Amino acid sequence: QVQLVESGGGLVQAGGSLRLSCVASGVTFEYYGMGWFRRAPGLEREFVAGSSWSGSNTWYTDSVLGRFTISRDNAKNIFYLQMNSLKSEDTAEYYCAIRLDGGYSSSTRDWSFWGQGTQVTVSS
Repeated sequence: QVQLVESGGGLVQAGGSLRLSCVASGVTFEYYGMGWFRRAPGLEREFVAGSSWSGSNTWYTDSVLGRFTISRDNAKNIFYLQMNSLKSEDTAEYYCAIRLDGGYSSSTRDWSFWGQGTQVTVSS
């Protein structure tokens, strides 16, 4: 049974940092591309960042480029989203996801497994 569990969300002031973690179980982790999505109140879930299975290729939505960094530790079956210089518009529920095809995709339909979400709230 595949399971993804996020952690690391919380309340932070604008300009601050948080690091989200996602632990995967029930899969051969290194074969999967990984990604982070978020959903703000009243909006649809959107792509934030993604990484190929090897970590050699990464992708970011424009609004987080230069502030967020996605990384992975295949030995520990865990991946991260380091979020710096947080803004109030980053407030959302954040979800991790994995897909067997390690290439780029910003569509939620292309991702096979999802975590339950972790709330990030940035106060201004």
